[in-house]
Amino acid sequence: MRALAFGLLLALSLPPFPLGPLSPLFLAPLLQGGFRVGFLAGLGFWGLHLLWLPWSFAENFGPWGAVPFLPLVLFKAFTLGLLFALTPTPLARVGGWVVLEWLSEQGELAFPWGFLGYSLLEAPGRLLAALGGVYLLSLLVLLVALGLRGRFYAVLLPWALLWLFPLPPVSLPQEKALLVQGNVNPLRKAQGELDEAVYLRLTEGGLKAHPEARLVVWPETAVWRLPEGVDALLGERFLLTGLNLFGPNRAVLYGGGKVLVHYDKTRLVPFGERFPFREALGGVYGFFFRAFGLGELLDRTPGEALRPLGPYGAMICYESVFPSVARGLVREGAQALVLLTNDAWFGPSFGGLQHFALGRLRAVETGRWLLRAGNDGVTAAIDPLGRVVARIPPKAEGFLLAPYALRDGETPYVRLGDWAVGVALTFFLLGLILRVRPPGWRNR
Repeated sequence: MRALAFGLLLALSLPPFPLGPLSPLFLAPLLQGGFRVGFLAGLGFWGLHLLWLPWSFAENFGPWGAVPFLPLVLFKAFTLGLLFALTPTPLARVGGWVVLEWLSEQGELAFPWGFLGYSLLEAPGRLLAALGGVYLLSLLVLLVALGLRGRFYAVLLPWALLWLFPLPPVSLPQEKALLVQGNVNPLRKAQGELDEAVYLRLTEGGLKAHPEARLVVWPETAVWRLPEGVDALLGERFLLTGLNLFGPNRAVLYGGGKVLVHYDKTRLVPFGERFPFREALGGVYGFFFRAFGLGELLDRTPGEALRPLGPYGAMICYESVFPSVARGLVREGAQALVLLTNDAWFGPSFGGLQHFALGRLRAVETGRWLLRAGNDGVTAAIDPLGRVVARIPPKAEGFLLAPYALRDGETPYVRLGDWAVGVALTFFLLGLILRVRPPGWRNR
């Protein structure tokens, strides 16, 4: 039960919870033990970290909405237990943990949630993500925990510096965008009842209040098509919006009376936008579709490649938790990031705030401004240092005048990619081959 308790505490060190500074203290006791310790720690960690899933789904779909939570938590706990069983040394466990995080970003069932590096999100030390991404931050957290476990308490000094060194003052650029928050019920959206009049009305009011905005941003799947009257509202401005098409989940850049370029979402949500193993599980899917009152859902069509919309790199909802998506967009020439999302699915749970927090780090990794337009929030502007410089209250209609800048250049992370995972893999192999243990480490 001790491992279960530390797993729960570790979950409280990740956003949106406030115990990030204590994450190595909660992690250190978990760097020793076998499968049972890893499994129980995983149950505590993932059970709390993903509690928004049954909370939000039951709110939207009734009691059946909570059913997917249990197998997901059991699977994630099993993978952590397996890691603990296969790593006989602390160094191997530290490296293997980061490699396991990286693997969760890969493949058809990718679910890159719960990375330890996000515990540094509110620390100025998050700027190190520009060097090696969230994986470098995870590796640092684990190494500090390793030092504490080995009674090398000097690691607390660099850890404290990550939280205490000052950031430069915020410098707001001249470019302005109008971000629109429609607050449309997600079930109505899923059933095709989009209210384009909401976006026209809010855009009209927003541009009257802030005529200096040169870009208007609507959220993910905001409308079926560009509505009549939008040209008169925009004038010479541009509109970046999500379209709710039958196949792809699409973002378009519109201006001068025509769609200039479009991007189709490449990372589809497993069991949400895409239903793996449908031939074998068709009856199971049908049961849950009926239980949720959604009818017969079809798989969306994934986009073929990452493609900026002019100078803007559009990420659509789930894509913001993939470091590789933001990095790829910047490598393709994006000068600012724009996130279109519909977090109303999270309901009253903390899932929306968690999703918002994870996406913030993409701005740091890429050195780009991030404009975030959410159907019901969080609608905000984030600077390249990861600071929220403007936002509006969630769960209500509204608009936000958001500052941003178009930037060139590449951070080391954009240029070099996930090199920190290579370092972690080296630690993992050294720990396995050489049985390396730090001074003061006690055997199991």
